[in-house]
Amino acid sequence: MTTEPVIETDAAIIGAGPVGLFQVFQLGLLEIRAHVIDALPHPGGQPAELYADKPIYDIPAVPVCSGRELTDALMRQIAPFAPTFHLGQQVDTLARQPDGRWRLGTDRGLALLARAVFIAAGVGAFQPKRLKLAGIEAFERRQLFYSVDDAARFAGQRLVIAGGGDSALEGAIHFATLAEHAPASVTLLHRRDGFQAAPASVARLRALVDAGRLAFVVGQPSGFAQADGRMTALQVTGPDGAEAPLPLDALLVFHGFGPKLGPVAGWQLALERKQLVVDTEKFQTSAPGVFAVGDINTYPGKKKLILCGFHEATLAAYAAQALVAPGRELPFQYTTSSTRLHRLLGVESVAGDGES
Repeated sequence: MTTEPVIETDAAIIGAGPVGLFQVFQLGLLEIRAHVIDALPHPGGQPAELYADKPIYDIPAVPVCSGRELTDALMRQIAPFAPTFHLGQQVDTLARQPDGRWRLGTDRGLALLARAVFIAAGVGAFQPKRLKLAGIEAFERRQLFYSVDDAARFAGQRLVIAGGGDSALEGAIHFATLAEHAPASVTLLHRRDGFQAAPASVARLRALVDAGRLAFVVGQPSGFAQADGRMTALQVTGPDGAEAPLPLDALLVFHGFGPKLGPVAGWQLALERKQLVVDTEKFQTSAPGVFAVGDINTYPGKKKLILCGFHEATLAAYAAQALVAPGRELPFQYTTSSTRLHRLLGVESVAGDGES
């Protein structure tokens, strides 16, 4: 883990799901810049991870969209505000500073100092389902990886990818067809000869296997071999119960993600049934300056719907304005006619100022 200089910002948003992304938008309209942290390696949260291609029917004015389409639309909507994303890392610590600001620290050494914090972590931080082999965690981020932040690190290596879903197949196909910085070999390991992935990906995978550009092994990891402090092979138990070594230099595990409340439970914030208690005026937690929006919060009448989270993010943004810029008062305006908002959004303005 590396330690980086402390980054100062107006607002920090924990969670890059739909509600966290919309929080960026509402803060942007109030000229509040935000940094966004998420444990997943990509924006979108639960809908993008679990419902990427499944239909969602209750987004206002959108009869139907997939989780991926919703994420893409929100990313386009917040683009004018250029938020900074810190993906693939989890916020471990949250501590109030003497000047009233909040310091956030992640498991990868990132440190943020924010005037307002928005927890939009949904049902919890999505964490990778780790390989359950005693002692293998010692190789994490050296030879064992649960996401890819630099594909070139596997150049010239014997790469094994474990999993049978879309991420595993897409990863295997990607590395098997790289023109530059290609691994020496790519092997996909899955417990059975069947996949929970898009038919097109399955067909592409099998074509690469037939062409000898990608190896496929059926079996389950049951151990590993090491020498001189490095993992040299994965022990694989096949369908017949026989165990055989699978030599490797690097192992990518794509067994999916699961939500966990994680460090939030230790931040001394009022909780009720593993959810953060908030008011319905500001959606502020028991700590001043820390807001909770979306599925992570609870209050009388709470409904776990994306559209409700959008409402919560709107009121939370207005409540935070006084904390971020106490001497600045912006009039309430509408995006249909406000020249100020049009300027922020980068669109051509129309007559009227939209004040009310």
